[in-house]
Amino acid sequence: MDIDSHVNKVQKFVQRGNYHAALNIALSGLNECRRNDDQVGVDTFLGVIEGMAKALAHEFGSQEYLARGKDI
Repeated sequence: MDIDSHVNKVQKFVQRGNYHAALNIALSGLNECRRNDDQVGVDTFLGVIEGMAKALAHEFGSQEYLARGKDI
């Protein structure tokens, strides 16, 4: 699997605000890496998904949510 290519696709969807597609691609990449026993790839996609969660929180979360200090 070309992890960089998958990550670039995810980033393009995030930039356009299409988080649903971005998350689906990231999860697909994570699952493929998991099936192939590629722990480095799994860790990469977990980081990508974590970054998306942070971006979603900053874009859509209320000030109250952000103030909770959820490491975001």
